Amino acid sequence: MENNKSFFWPQGILIVLLCLTGTLGIGLMMLVRANTSKAQNNQHIKINEIAANTGTQQRIEKFKAAMLTTWQKEAQAKGIITDVPSRFQGATIKFATLPPNQKVIALTFDDGPWPKSTAQVLDILKKNNIPGTFFVVGQNVKNYPDLTRRIVAEGHSIANHTWHHWYHHMNAQAAAYEVANTTDIIFKTTGVKSGLFRPPGGIMTNGVVSYARNNKYAIIMWSSDSIDYSRPAVPRLINNIFKSAKPGGIVLMHDGGGDRTHTVQALPEIISRFRKQGYKFVTVPELLEMQDQQQQLAAIK
Repeated sequence: MENNKSFFWPQGILIVLLCLTGTLGIGLMMLVRANTSKAQNNQHIKINEIAANTGTQQRIEKFKAAMLTTWQKEAQAKGIITDVPSRFQGATIKFATLPPNQKVIALTFDDGPWPKSTAQVLDILKKNNIPGTFFVVGQNVKNYPDLTRRIVAEGHSIANHTWHHWYHHMNAQAAAYEVANTTDIIFKTTGVKSGLFRPPGGIMTNGVVSYARNNKYAIIMWSSDSIDYSRPAVPRLINNIFKSAKPGGIVLMHDGGGDRTHTVQALPEIISRFRKQGYKFVTVPELLEMQDQQQQLAAIK
């Protein structure tokens, strides 16, 4: 009997060990399967989250695009969107290329708004029912906001002529200040955001033109210069304009920056003479739009 016990004892231990090993193996298999299922579930959740996030992002982008379109339409209705066709952004324009029989001219006035003389110029334009384009100096806009608002209220175009009207060379920061601050105060005063820029004195190399061009302004120069800043006699001032006047031309005069008595005196005669020659008056943005349309037609043909 003692011998039988000795025989069965190791066998019993073996059976117990086998049972324990089997149980442990089954447990491990179940754990691995559970972890695998959990990992698969987590993977599905992550895929679903990515899909959901992608869908949300797409909806956000669509919403942003719709809002931008709405804002652009509202801005255009309020006159606060840039007034420069894309082909002229960053370009330098002295005149518009138009057919010879399309006799239009743009009268432009620099350095205002200015006490007395800007109001006098506006009175003459209003009396003759013609539009002008005013290249204003930022600090003058700040000092004479009512005159600035009158320019826009009476249907004229307004544009950037720097803040201080400096001629000297400026670094990038100073040039940015001169142009961007003027655009900003024009917008805050009138609600108009202009894409037109004219450098003081026509100087192209002192930094402001480089900034304006890089920021998509159209650089507006001129084809007829009255040279009224030197205060020539009225007949000579008029002759200065007409000796180089042509269809699509841009006429340079000044309503600010000094005594503009001669310009004010000459303006009614300038208007009358252009009309006798068959010209119609437009703003610079209208002039650019006409050339843009002309080029589109030419491309189609």
